[in-house]
Amino acid sequence: MKSILATAIAAATLGVLPAHAQFGSGIVYDPTQSAHAVEQISQGQQIFTNSVRLADNAIATYNLAHQMSLAPQILYQPFLSPSTYWMALNQAANTYGNSRQWTASVNTGIGVGVGYQQATIPRTGQINGYGNLSTLGQQQIAAQGATVDLSDSVTTSNMQTLGTIRANSEQRQADINALISASQSSDPAQHTEMAALQRINKAMILLIQEQQEANQIDQAVALQQIIGQKVQQDNLKSLFITANGYQQNFDAATPQQTSTGTNWAFHY
Repeated sequence: MKSILATAIAAATLGVLPAHAQFGSGIVYDPTQSAHAVEQISQGQQIFTNSVRLADNAIATYNLAHQMSLAPQILYQPFLSPSTYWMALNQAANTYGNSRQWTASVNTGIGVGVGYQQATIPRTGQINGYGNLSTLGQQQIAAQGATVDLSDSVTTSNMQTLGTIRANSEQRQADINALISASQSSDPAQHTEMAALQRINKAMILLIQEQQEANQIDQAVALQQIIGQKVQQDNLKSLFITANGYQQNFDAATPQQTSTGTNWAFHY
């Protein structure tokens, strides 16, 4: 009996028997229905797995909300740090009528050349008798004159740079205030991903512009230091030249003492 049953099962597996072959007491084997049952079991397992994940997320969200309810309220309040921008330079006293344009120039970056020349001693041309000096004398005078010319150029350039920064500072502050207002707005449109990315982009641009201005100020300071070093070098070189020719010039300008010496008469 056992051998007959095994033979029937093997025949059904190999497809020898018809698809609806019967064996045992009323049991029917249908491969199509069996595959469908396996698929349903797999789908049920996925649904169960997703349900477990949803439950875990819900529990994590609840725990986060619970922790937030216990945390100090100050952690969820918006913070605002006031920024400082370049204030316009107050109008200086115009006692002799030559300081107003200078003040306007450093506030706007406009008319710097005129304002600087009005507030300083005017630059003159070559001094009288320059062409009659020796080559060494001309070099010393030319070096001092170059210091004056270069210093005027650097100073006016720096005044223009700082004046432009001052003039743009109010608009820069307005951009910062708008960025802060949009970040702390209750408008749902300001809390979208695109709006957040736009604010990040704007903040990066402001940061780059600020760094650029800081670099420009550093460059201006460096140029002023270079001019100061040139002044020191000119003075030091002049001292060396004077010391180098001191003995020769002294011998030529001062009569030398003879072997007889000098007789001093003292009257009492």
